[in-house]
Amino acid sequence: MVTGRQSMTKSNNQSAENSSENFYKLSIQVSLNGLSFCVADTLKNAILIGEHVNFGKELSPYEVQRELKEVLREHNIHEMEISDVVVIHRNPLFNLVPKALFDKNELANYLKFNTKILATDLIEYDELESYDVVNVFVPYMNINNFVFDLFGEFEFVHNGTILLQSLLKSVGNTSEPICYINVGYRQMDMIVISRKQLIFYNSFNFHTKEDFVYYLLFSFEQLDLDPENIPLRLFGFIEEGDELYNICYEFIRNISIYIHDNTYTLSAETKEPELDFTVLNAL
Repeated sequence: MVTGRQSMTKSNNQSAENSSENFYKLSIQVSLNGLSFCVADTLKNAILIGEHVNFGKELSPYEVQRELKEVLREHNIHEMEISDVVVIHRNPLFNLVPKALFDKNELANYLKFNTKILATDLIEYDELESYDVVNVFVPYMNINNFVFDLFGEFEFVHNGTILLQSLLKSVGNTSEPICYINVGYRQMDMIVISRKQLIFYNSFNFHTKEDFVYYLLFSFEQLDLDPENIPLRLFGFIEEGDELYNICYEFIRNISIYIHDNTYTLSAETKEPELDFTVLNAL
């Protein structure tokens, strides 16, 4: 369970009513470039339904809401008795703040210098208590309101919170830095970890493979990391031999696809879904 998830609740506790009979959990990730979701049976550790939708371009938050509504309708999710829902917001509208310096009354000040925010934006935060870090971010509130109207009580979180907590838990206590990159459609999340400590985390939007490798190598330069030695672990929508992998290999030799542990299995009726790392790790 990710520490610090925000929640939206109704006065009637629908989740509590269903929990004794039903253990289906819905995990949804939304971004302006695409969305992913899955329904899991948490008792049987089985993925019942899963899908990733690539929009092929950047949409507005309200266009994303229409896409999400259509995808859930196609799979009849509204007819399933879902006992638990989590929404993951994937966007670059965030900033990490050391917990010792964090003040919940100053949320806008943590974002205003590197993020375009509006006066009407709601700003939230996730606490990664085990690592003394707070992730301040802007959720897509129209998505939150839509999910609330559909399912009632649910939790929401920034995708960076899921990424960081999952990777920090799983990485070994190696003394050398390791770089992880979560690849989405025209978006890359870059994380550097050493001795189970977070060294660097940022998200970049890219359009070409040259953009991708530029952000990677520039970050290495700023962090004084040697591309000849640092291990690079790629995951998400990337595979060995594609153009992003190949251009990275021109500059970084210790490169591989990161295979993360997944305790969930597919049901006999379910085809292999394309699921984001964060969608699975939010379950």
